[in-house]
Parts: sequence; C-alpha cells; structure tokens
Amino acid sequence: MSLARIASTLRLSVTTVSRALGGHGDVAETTRLRVQVEADRIGYRANVSARRLKGGVSDAVAVILPTGPGQLEDAFFLRLLGTIGPRLAAAGLDLLVGAARPGAEEMALYRQLAENRRVDGFLLARTRRQDPRVTYLIDQGLPFVVHGRTAETRPHASVDVDGTVAFRQAVRRLLGFGHRRIGLINAPAAYSFAHHREAGWRDALSEAGLAPGPRAEAEATEENGFRSMQAMLQGGAPPTAVLCATDRLAVGALHAVAASGLRAGQDVSVIGYDNLPVATFTDPPLTSFEPMVDRSAERMVAMLLSLLRGASPDGMAELLDARLIARASDGPAPASQGRRRMPRGDGSGLEGGTKNHGRDRKARLED
Repeated sequence: MSLARIASTLRLSVTTVSRALGGHGDVAETTRLRVQVEADRIGYRANVSARRLKGGVSDAVAVILPTGPGQLEDAFFLRLLGTIGPRLAAAGLDLLVGAARPGAEEMALYRQLAENRRVDGFLLARTRRQDPRVTYLIDQGLPFVVHGRTAETRPHASVDVDGTVAFRQAVRRLLGFGHRRIGLINAPAAYSFAHHREAGWRDALSEAGLAPGPRAEAEATEENGFRSMQAMLQGGAPPTAVLCATDRLAVGALHAVAASGLRAGQDVSVIGYDNLPVATFTDPPLTSFEPMVDRSAERMVAMLLSLLRGASPDGMAELLDARLIARASDGPAPASQGRRRMPRGDGSGLEGGTKNHGRDRKARLED
C-alpha cells in the first residue's frame, strides 16, 4: 500500500497526503481526516523508521518521573500516565517514561534525551516553583507542556488545577462546621501544588480573621502524615481540623487520629486532596478533592500536539477546578457537640513509638 494510492483515490498530491499523515499544521483538518480515514480503510501504515531517519524526528514524547521517598508509588502518576499513553498512541506517538532524582541527575537525563533527539517533546509533572527543567526546555526551544505552574514568566504551555481555590473552599467548609483551629499538613513548599494549596488555607483563615493553625511540611507519604498529625495532637493547642495536601498524607493522619483514641470526623476533621481509590476504604471514608487528572492529561496531550505542529505556546495556559468529594472524615467541630475527647498520650502505632502495653486507658473528656 502506498501514499500514491491514497493520493489517487482522494485526488490529492502525494505531498499533501504525506503531510496530512505526519500531522503537519499546514494541512486542513477536513483534509487530514479524509486522508486518515482512507489510510485506515486500506490498512496503510507509514514506514516509521524511514520517516525518522529522513525527518530527524523520534515520534516519542518523554515523561520523567521523580524518584525519592514515596514518589514512584504515587497513584497520581499512574493516573496521569494511564491517560497520556493512549492519547499519544492515538496520535502515532510513543510514550517514553524515565525516572531520575530531582536535581543534577534529572537535568542530565533531560539533556541526554534532547541532545540525542530521543524524543520530540516533553510532558512535565510535579512542577516546582523554580523549575530548571522549564528554564532549560524554553532555552532550547523544545516543545513541552507543564502540569502545574512555575515562576517562569516566559510563555510556555501549562495545565493546572486550582489548589488555592480548593483549599479556600475546604477551610470555608470547616468554618461552617464551627472549626476555628484548622491545621495544615503540607508537601514540601518548593512544589507548585503545595504552594498554591497553602495559599488557599492561609487566605481563607485570614478572611475569617483567624490565625493559621499548626502547620507541618514533609514528603507526601503515609508515615509522614501519621507523624505530623501525631505531633499536632500532642501539642499545646491541637487543631480540631486538618487539611492535608495529598490523600497519602491524609491516610496517615487518619491513622494517627485513631491511634490517639480519637474519632476522625467527630473529634478531629481531616480533608485530603487527590481522591485516590483508597479514600473510599479508609475509616471513616476520606473527604477529598478530585483533581481532574484525566482531564488535565487530555489537555496536556492536546497542547503538545499543537506545539509539535508548530503552534506558539503563547496563551496556552489552562486552570481547571477541583471538585470536593464529601465523605465522613470531616464534620461539626467537637465544641459544638458539648464535649470533646482528649488524645491519649501514647498513640504511636508506629515502630519506635511509645506503646501502652496492657494499659488501654479510656480517652479523657473535656467540657
């Protein structure tokens, strides 16, 4: 099967057919669709190897995942890749997935892929406010799309979900339940998403005339969520509600609440972010935000395809809204119920913590 046959059937030039199948932006969309339909009908497949050698393209897009504590097992990346992969495949592009520790190792991998023309473009996740990947790719004039936002002022394509608005909404919800001491367990502030979610927490508390409650910052793992919540509950003025920057932190926080002899959703409210599948199976089920990962991934691929066809990144910035999924881990502040449980002094539940062997004390109550 040849390009000539398609061209003859559709009464187009071979050049037009070739450019249509190659996704070039100078071919009308109606023409491109006609060519694709005819190519599918006769079972035509382009000689990819020849086209790569001739055109200097790889027909591949890279996503580099960060390594480090709890990173590679993060379900966020699985959801993102689960949408990106099929969308790229439908456009005739391969997905190359790599992994590197943020910093010098990561940048060395980006340079290797770019300089050796291993990929035609990049999709970036876990964006940092000061992100050397973005600076490098702009300097090199390479097509890329960011999930998140950076401090970089030069035009570049990005898709993000508004964490500031989401956490502002979460605080207002808790204020409506009567909470006044609202804490935050955040991911490292260098991450764009952590910065924006903390901004929403602070904005809503300031708007209500309240000082920020206790705050912790750690890599987003369940163990860090446990230890952070445990420290807050054992502090001098424990919060009655806590926002967690990710569901993984929130899952750990829920375990710390239970280990302290308290009831999540009654004595202490917990709200997460990511709407991971585990959120429906925690005890109690976790109130969380749906971060629209599938929609974000679809838009990232669509933007990158436009860039690969020669479009300018000017104006390619979209901000989506997260959606609150209310479950049972948050509710009225304990003061509004007349009595409040006090946490047990032990409540470790982790290896190395203080345990109360044989002394299962009842939680004290405070009027």
